[in-house]
Amino acid sequence: MTTLLKQHAQSIFQAGVEAADPYQAVKHCLKIEESLTGKIHLIAFGKAACAMANAAQAMITAADLAGMGIAVTNYENVTAIANVEVIGAGHPLPDAAGFHAAQKIAQRVSQAQADDLVLVLISGGGSALLPYPVDGVSLEEKIATTDLLLACGATINEINCVRKHLSQLKGGGLAKLAAPARVHALILSDVLGDDLSTIASGTTVADNSTYSDAINVLKNKNVWSNAPESVRQHLQQGAQGLIAETPKANHPIFTHTSYLLCASNTVSVKAAQLAAEQLGYQTLIYSEQLCGIAKDEAEKLAIYAAHIVPTLQRGNAAVDAPASSIKPLALLAGGETTVQLKGNGKGGRNQEFALAFALAAEKHGLTGQWTLLSGGTDGRDGPTDAAGGMVDANSLPTMISAGINPSAYLDNNDAYHALNSANDLLITGATGTNVADLQILLLSH
Repeated sequence: MTTLLKQHAQSIFQAGVEAADPYQAVKHCLKIEESLTGKIHLIAFGKAACAMANAAQAMITAADLAGMGIAVTNYENVTAIANVEVIGAGHPLPDAAGFHAAQKIAQRVSQAQADDLVLVLISGGGSALLPYPVDGVSLEEKIATTDLLLACGATINEINCVRKHLSQLKGGGLAKLAAPARVHALILSDVLGDDLSTIASGTTVADNSTYSDAINVLKNKNVWSNAPESVRQHLQQGAQGLIAETPKANHPIFTHTSYLLCASNTVSVKAAQLAAEQLGYQTLIYSEQLCGIAKDEAEKLAIYAAHIVPTLQRGNAAVDAPASSIKPLALLAGGETTVQLKGNGKGGRNQEFALAFALAAEKHGLTGQWTLLSGGTDGRDGPTDAAGGMVDANSLPTMISAGINPSAYLDNNDAYHALNSANDLLITGATGTNVADLQILLLSH
């Protein structure tokens, strides 16, 4: 049964990933107006940039393009595309290649004419892939700031708030550079609640956060004093009104911008639910906005499963119904947790979630057959080759037999090696999309 649960968990996860197929999303959402008189500047960035750009260029004639399109993605997802220059860049930490790509995009959109269309294809990961620091802040200093925020467990919203106020493209900066041309964005969301100002740090939409908000993020996370002096100085000058704020909703540039959300984590959770039902599971959405510290959220799920699920598993079955008549249960969640780095191990938030769940399941007495899969829809969890982890009741005994102390490895943020010892890493390879994470907990009698 355990093997079957693992197979089902992987099938359900794959259904969620396929629902976020960026090529099909763009083909479904993009319509080229016959009334367009100018040229189309094709710009794509994020982990799904290649698939999205490939779909767009297939629908746009070369004669309508204002030169080669530009697509910027993480190195693992680079693929050749007709009429598009594809640039690989660093993620999750920015690098020089991304900086040069951002400069190239800024130059291109600044050349757009009033009757042109700047078509922007945005997907998760775009913030790190397009670093274009404000004057006075070096790329290395911006990287150091991002590193501080990642290490202290800041949420994606908090990280992007700071990024937007250190960038020339984020927080509506790209739309500002493109004015007076028309800007239209097709967006693949990796952000909980689909806040457009947060997805890839909102390059084409208004930003309601302020310099003061960015300062508060760094101070509340106790990293303000560790941030580079140039960063602190820039943010303080902005808070004092000495530097212009990011464009707000009433800025005139937004009269010429539009957008369409074409895929999201919520859509993928629903697709996973349908796949689970088709496999015969009673399903329950545990959370559509799962966030917080990974190991803490994993324990909450284990407690929920151990103490509440036995009742839910029976569903509408009679109290004295035989176990064989009770449907297995699928608890599903989507979102993006964070990790507090306290050790020097290897792993990512999904691997940490999986290992922490296995420990919590034993601690809180989760019985029966179960499998927990936690995976990133992009196929890469942190700085590793795994998408996440998949554990069951046999995971901890297997680790211990291999000489691994699971609790100690979790404390050292070393979920990768603990899971690897039990063959519990989820390896999918780069998927070409990114709509955050999926958690799938399957339980059977």
